[in-house]
Amino acid sequence: MKIFAISDLHLCTSGEKPMDIFGARWQNYVEKIREDWLNKVTEEDVVLIAGDISWAMGLDDAEKDIRATLYDLPGKKVMIRGNHDYWWSGIGKIRDRMPENDNFFFLQNDCVRLGSVILCGSRGWAVEGSPDFKEQDRKIYLREAERLKLAFSKVEKERKDGDEVICLIHYPPFNVRRENSLFTDIFEKFSVDKVVYGHLHGKESRTDLLLEKNGIKYYLTSCDQVDNKLQLISEKD
Repeated sequence: MKIFAISDLHLCTSGEKPMDIFGARWQNYVEKIREDWLNKVTEEDVVLIAGDISWAMGLDDAEKDIRATLYDLPGKKVMIRGNHDYWWSGIGKIRDRMPENDNFFFLQNDCVRLGSVILCGSRGWAVEGSPDFKEQDRKIYLREAERLKLAFSKVEKERKDGDEVICLIHYPPFNVRRENSLFTDIFEKFSVDKVVYGHLHGKESRTDLLLEKNGIKYYLTSCDQVDNKLQLISEKD
């Protein structure tokens, strides 16, 4: 079983919000992602999608985007909410409505076991020291940290010796100076192995596609930053 990751698909099958207005990296990007996916992923593999899945405002349109773009692709798909996933409200409704097979998992402050890997996730938020962090963000930042702790309370009940723990979070869990945050403190407290995140776009973003910090590997997977290619995160026998 291989575990791949990508994020920030910003799907919009209606064509109302084309992403190519943001530059050449976004031209035919969905087709490029699908082609790479089909070349790499088998039915035994897993693909993590760390938020900003669809531009849809409601669940009906998000379902159309996901079915049209991801439904026929191989592998298990594990997703979390991003800041632009306005359609994501009420996890029960999402799980009831989305593709009716065993290959779609929507995480919200909880976890799922796939073999010897435990996957958990939460949206996160801008952290202290980030350019876009304002005082009014503090309340949400603290709340999101508590939600992440809730996810790890589920992980601890599930965890066994030898398990690998991978966490999905949409926002970068540290600022541009790579300083610790409430999120990285939680990852370290619960001995996470790997973290997958997205949210960062554009040439002006300070990015490290792979960063190791205090024994944890952090993978940036925004599709425009990884040339619309799935990133290999883990491989199990």
